[in-house]
Amino acid sequence: MGPNSPHSTRLVIVMVGLPARGKTYIARKLARFLSWLGYRTRVFNIGDYRRARLGNKHRADFFDPENADGNRARSEMAEAALGDLLTWMEVDGEVAIYDATNTTQRRRATVRERCVQNGLQVVFIESACQDPAIIEANIRETKLTSPDYEGMDPDEAVADFRKRIAHYASVYEPLADADAEGASYIKLIDVGRVVEVHRLDGYLPAKLLFYLLNLHVVRRPIYLTRHGESTLNEEGRIGGDAPLSPNGQKYAQALAQFVAGLPIQPEVFTSTLQRTIQTAAPLAVPSNPWRALDEIDAGICDGMTYAEIAEQIPNEYEARQRDKLRYRYPRGESYQDVIARLEPVIIELERQRRPLMVIAHQAVLRALYAYFMDKAPEDILRMEIPLHTVIQLAPGPYAFVETRHRLV
Repeated sequence: MGPNSPHSTRLVIVMVGLPARGKTYIARKLARFLSWLGYRTRVFNIGDYRRARLGNKHRADFFDPENADGNRARSEMAEAALGDLLTWMEVDGEVAIYDATNTTQRRRATVRERCVQNGLQVVFIESACQDPAIIEANIRETKLTSPDYEGMDPDEAVADFRKRIAHYASVYEPLADADAEGASYIKLIDVGRVVEVHRLDGYLPAKLLFYLLNLHVVRRPIYLTRHGESTLNEEGRIGGDAPLSPNGQKYAQALAQFVAGLPIQPEVFTSTLQRTIQTAAPLAVPSNPWRALDEIDAGICDGMTYAEIAEQIPNEYEARQRDKLRYRYPRGESYQDVIARLEPVIIELERQRRPLMVIAHQAVLRALYAYFMDKAPEDILRMEIPLHTVIQLAPGPYAFVETRHRLV
């Protein structure tokens, strides 16, 4: 299975809940986290199947339990998605997320039985919501941008979607003891205000529970930036703990002006290396140094240039060129090692509700950027994280939108 797991269990996460309760938001967050950790993960969203195969102009009546044609069509889409999920898990998958309402005990039992027959572990995740403000925000922020309501008057779209919710609610059976015999589930109420857990077993489900315990729906921007240029950067040398160069000091001042102009002052995290601490020093807000944000450990290559590595230890230089993601510097780290030690950082960044700024290093920020922008680990080495640039990630309904600010 994934690189951080000692087990080989293949997992299916089955989402449960009424529309506008954040199921797809949670499913995509989980998929992003698991993919970033190195698990082959895929979301099977029944709404996507319906829109791709039946079109995207279905109104509330299509979801009426009394609509026989609508019920049959939706059942066919659910079966198509489940069939594809099982095939993918047999061929290539490690974690599949079945993103649907799965409103009844009977439907959930069928899904679980099919998965268990294929040797798959199943965990249900129900997103229940009792807060009208959260439901209204979900409707306004996500459903109005859905292809289902493209070109439709917003008020009319909201009214139609509320009718759709009512149709689902009329037959909805929340996860309860009737589901519990042999089943594992996590129930999230109001996106984590209350969490109920039943019969959760295994390394990966426990990891997912910890992640979900820190999840929330507060939208806030995230700012990623490397430290200012250091004296070793001037010489093209890797690693070390060098101070800022004059150019780096100039960037620290420019960054302070940038932060001062933000509408809300961010929480600031740095590494424990002096070039990030010096970059944060002029800011009008305190910073939090964190060793997990230190640059990749270059081991015996620390302080060398790449040209020196190629000349003095060519076998190491060539090994790194062949597989930069998995290559580990002698007595140092690989990019995969960096991702593993950044997992607690991700949990902390997800937990925070204020705007965040991370002042760190190229390898570390490549890994964090890959997480937030949902990039595969294999793409990390191709990501441009230049000096003296703030990468602003603004939250959208399901993904971040990137803006880059070159300050010096």
